[in-house]
Amino acid sequence: MTSNTRRTAGSAAVAAASFLLLASAGILAAPAAFAGVPGGTTAADRNSDFNGDGYTDLLTGVPEGTVDGKEGAGYVTVQYGAPNGIGTDATVPKGRVQVVSQSTQGVPGTSEAWDDFGQAVATGDLDGDGYDDAVIGAPGEDEGTVADAGRVTVLYGSAKGLGAEQNASVTAAKPAAGARFGLSLAAARFTGDIDSDQLVVVDQNVGLTVFTWHAGVLRQVGAPHSTGHRLQPGYVTTGDYDRNGFADLVVSGYSPDDDYTKGWSAYYAGGPDGLAYRRDLHGGLGSASGDIDRDGYDDLVVGQLSAADEATGDADAPGGLVGVYYGGDGGPAGTQGPGTAPQWWSQNSPGVPGTAEDGDAWGADLSVADVNGDGYADVAVGAPGEDIGTVADAGAVWLLPGSRTGLTGSHAQSFDQNTPGVPGTAEADDAWGAQVRLADTDGDGRAELVAAAPGENAGDGAVWLLPASGGGLLADGSWSYGAAALGGTAHGARFGAVIDE
Repeated sequence: MTSNTRRTAGSAAVAAASFLLLASAGILAAPAAFAGVPGGTTAADRNSDFNGDGYTDLLTGVPEGTVDGKEGAGYVTVQYGAPNGIGTDATVPKGRVQVVSQSTQGVPGTSEAWDDFGQAVATGDLDGDGYDDAVIGAPGEDEGTVADAGRVTVLYGSAKGLGAEQNASVTAAKPAAGARFGLSLAAARFTGDIDSDQLVVVDQNVGLTVFTWHAGVLRQVGAPHSTGHRLQPGYVTTGDYDRNGFADLVVSGYSPDDDYTKGWSAYYAGGPDGLAYRRDLHGGLGSASGDIDRDGYDDLVVGQLSAADEATGDADAPGGLVGVYYGGDGGPAGTQGPGTAPQWWSQNSPGVPGTAEDGDAWGADLSVADVNGDGYADVAVGAPGEDIGTVADAGAVWLLPGSRTGLTGSHAQSFDQNTPGVPGTAEADDAWGAQVRLADTDGDGRAELVAAAPGENAGDGAVWLLPASGGGLLADGSWSYGAAALGGTAHGARFGAVIDE
């Protein structure tokens, strides 16, 4: 069955349970999605390079942004990497920052109130031309009279960047009311016999739908199903956990099977015949992938807000947990390879700064990349519900280093807006760390930290960048910016609520 796919010439959603859990703490989380590049499936091979200059670019979704007076129509911002990293309109040459919406010339559709354009974002080379493409979910899009059916827009990369050559949109084969097609997204090389990445789209009805570039259009090629827990999915990540040369997919969320009290992740293995469900794993909020112990296998990192699950082995961590599943021949937690169970971390773990407290949301978002250039991927942990002194839900971010023996608390770091050198002041409900991303935007082999506070400035939102060094992340030299600095509308936009992983 072929999807409704349109091409024109021209220039990560929240699961219901996750939303309820985080909204109670004044936090709105959004999914992250890994990108894949042709010929590479491991996290180290992936980047977001839209113009092919070798520098990682940053894609941020602003689904609550106002466009043409339409509240919640949504837009995305693009910051192109360079030898001096990313910047804003005021700090970089013209053309290194873009704001794209459905009102942008050549982009399919029309900006309408609560389309939520940018609620999910991902990156991958879907047409196999060597340039990464931006994939944007608008789960609130109406298709004709079908409310909240959802739509996905693809902005194709080129030597001139995004949108200069062509754009496209994809809908479900049969749009359904409330399906919210485009709730979460991922792109990677999941199967063989193709010269491009495949696109996985998550919705609330079908679950997963896979699209492949064929004869100039994206066509639906499958819908792999899980035989495990029913999930309200919110997060997706990819990595080659079994090192077979094909990307694997992990879809995370909460399940109605246990009244949304425990997070779960469904693991789909990639292979010559495409994605196939393998098993369910404990943990299901933030998720990310990378090679933490540098053994050639990607490792899976998942968040877990509740310590009520006996499988975590840490009932004294009410503020949230982070689980690491080390890759091996059987995939994460496989019967072969290193480890058959996850390693759980919390603020109570040796070497980790702070103390686990109710509502911290430690692990609400995660990112994995090499910060200090030693070849081991490190893990950034966002805790948007962390109280800073008596300031409730101001938020904070941790960095746990990778090593030969895996993740370690040795030399772990933590930052918040009251850390000397970090701009701003910790304020109630800022939710600093609601989104985190480690990205090497200046090409020096060390990933900087991008940390968002969607609640900053009464809900306008802002993003911080902390530089990287051989000793880890640096507060000195960090800087922050809001939507207006990139040319977007700022009021009530909750800028930073969605950042591509």
